[in-house]
Amino acid sequence: MTDYATTAELGAYLRITDDVDDVTLALAIAASSRAIDVASNREFGLTATPELRYYTANYDRRSSRYIVQIDDLMTADDLVVTKDGVAVTDYTLAPRNAPAKGQPYTELWVSSAGEVEVTALWGWTEVPDAVKSACLMQASRLFARRDSPFGVAGSLDMGSEMRLLAKIDPDVEVTLRAFRRWWGAA
Repeated sequence: MTDYATTAELGAYLRITDDVDDVTLALAIAASSRAIDVASNREFGLTATPELRYYTANYDRRSSRYIVQIDDLMTADDLVVTKDGVAVTDYTLAPRNAPAKGQPYTELWVSSAGEVEVTALWGWTEVPDAVKSACLMQASRLFARRDSPFGVAGSLDMGSEMRLLAKIDPDVEVTLRAFRRWWGAA
């Protein structure tokens, strides 16, 4: 699994100039990256080698075609599609404008229904800037959490007491809204 920021980036974000906290920073980055995966319902890494995955093509009446909902795919390099053990060459990756928008393909259009085997380099070729920023925000919050071990930050005497909620940072949630993947039947 890919982490969406480095300890150097988080250290710079927090204005930390030494490497004393690098282990804790790395843990905060890893936890934040996985929280982003859950909040967005997708992963922003890229598989190191092509992986075989199985899908089912279903007929979509609105578009009058057979559609395979696939995991995120940004590169057609090493892409192999087979059906019943036979290579398929008459497929279309969709949405068609995905590369121009810096987005992944999420569908494959094929000529018939049934099980489809797809081998590819799955995922995003580059972590989007908004996702990296969200990771840094969430990781900085987790890193600061060690200074509020009972879930309370601020001062009761100064009127700035705040309970830290067990959910993703609201700014991170807003930042990731455009990247949230919704799965459903077509």
